[in-house]
Amino acid sequence: MYSTHVDAGFQSLSGIKEVNEDYAGVLIPDDQYLRDVKGSAFCVADGVSSAEAGKEASETAITRFFSEYFKTPDTWSVSHSGKQVLSAINLRLFRKSHEFSHDNKGYLTTLSSMILKGNHGHIFHIGDSRIFRLRKACFEQLTADHTTNLGQGKSFLSRAVGMDNNLHIDYSCSDLQEDDVYLLTTDGVHDFLPTHFLIQALHSNQSAAHIAEQLCEEALKQGSDDNISCVVVKIKSLAHQNEDELNAELTKLPFPPPLKAGMKLDGYLIIEELFASSRSQLYLVEDELTAQRYAMKTPSANFDDDTHYIDRFIKEQWIGSRIDSPYVVKVYQHLRPRSALYYLMEWLDGISLDDWLNQHYPLKPKRAIAIVRQIAKALEAFHQNDAIHQDLKPGNVMVLNDDTIKLVDFGSVFVAGVAELYQPIEHQGALGTASYSDPNYLRGHNAAIQGDVYSLATICYELFTQQLPYTDKIEQCTTMADYDKLRYQSASKYNPIIPVWFDKALQKGVSFDLTERYQTVEALLQDLTTPNPAFLKPTPEPKEASSLLFWKMVSGFWFITLALILYLFSQH
Repeated sequence: MYSTHVDAGFQSLSGIKEVNEDYAGVLIPDDQYLRDVKGSAFCVADGVSSAEAGKEASETAITRFFSEYFKTPDTWSVSHSGKQVLSAINLRLFRKSHEFSHDNKGYLTTLSSMILKGNHGHIFHIGDSRIFRLRKACFEQLTADHTTNLGQGKSFLSRAVGMDNNLHIDYSCSDLQEDDVYLLTTDGVHDFLPTHFLIQALHSNQSAAHIAEQLCEEALKQGSDDNISCVVVKIKSLAHQNEDELNAELTKLPFPPPLKAGMKLDGYLIIEELFASSRSQLYLVEDELTAQRYAMKTPSANFDDDTHYIDRFIKEQWIGSRIDSPYVVKVYQHLRPRSALYYLMEWLDGISLDDWLNQHYPLKPKRAIAIVRQIAKALEAFHQNDAIHQDLKPGNVMVLNDDTIKLVDFGSVFVAGVAELYQPIEHQGALGTASYSDPNYLRGHNAAIQGDVYSLATICYELFTQQLPYTDKIEQCTTMADYDKLRYQSASKYNPIIPVWFDKALQKGVSFDLTERYQTVEALLQDLTTPNPAFLKPTPEPKEASSLLFWKMVSGFWFITLALILYLFSQH
């Protein structure tokens, strides 16, 4: 057994306030394997009331932490998993604050979280909520308040989740001992209860849930004028084995050997190979216990000594697990031990969009737009999770038998808030990808959401014309100077039924100039489905044409004048 046995409980009250902007929670996975590899989580958060969105911020921080931490790869350490997840949550709240800046709303919250895994306790802390530990007769505060003293009894919160786009997390790890008791509180509790009362309550033989209720009730009696929340965790028994052994097993998982139909791996029967490249393989497999079928992705043996590649492969699983959309392939959490490095995805019975288009072109406009809408919804699911797909192309879109689509492949996705934020995608000899990817990547500039807009507009253009907006010449471009020589080809050139306003929307969607391109997928879709009045106006003559007309008029005037003079001269 790798997991420690605990008794835990929590309580959260609004107190004398109308709204409870605190949030508290406990998550101890039912699944033994998940408890072994990820541990159990305990959190308190205190939403900043002056920011006006404190309730939403505290609830979002904890619910998403519980959801996303347990979806991180089982090969990641607790420290790495927690920091990655909290950084992504922080950026999400920070951006929500800026979305509502005109309403003066701020999504700010403190957060104190503890992960118990094996015989260790891992603490992640931001703000002025607190974590205490009672060990025998020793009672101590394990966190430091992130506040700045202004004097005269006044202070302000100097650090909070959602306050800045870069999150500074206090992290610590310590050994657990049997009979340790941990207490997580918001200031509505620890500002109003004396230390001797906390110690006395935690020494009680009552259940953790009962102690949490008692502490909150007493804080209210003692005049607490804030929301009141706490979590109590009692260590009942420690893991029989050191989790370092489990970590070593997970982080040193070997690459699977080449798999063939009929072979078995960890209880999965290999049905057939679906795809293979120099970077990975994809197999159709069947779980021998449940008979359910999955797509199993395995890393290529070409990179078995490339630590960056291995980290990238592991991160794909986490990225995919964060996206929950009917238009994005589902990535499954591992619920039993693995003997090799791989991950499981939903098996899709269909074909790629490029193959499908070759079989069904020309499309009726209604059918083409339906596909574009579904791809747009898939991209919006990524963007709502601060993720950019970065390699959208027909080969990464699966069309199922009922004409619904699923976006696949997380190999080039980047998530805001993690170390790789907005690094350019690397295209390793994939000319097909270069046809759909934003040329700005070439100069090391990641256009974020606008990069996905470019790819979607390009796919839409192809669905209606079976051509590329800048012709096949775009595949030979290697420098920005090469791209500058290209000119947008009107979609009506290949499909005469395309109206002017639709063509103008496509042109704006694939503009190389980011100041001209749509900012969001939603804006592009709006102009593709509803005529934009601005695109219906006559196109003004370019300045060059006006200048040429001027000189033509001047030349004509002098020509007429000269002819008149010659005529008069001939009369004399």
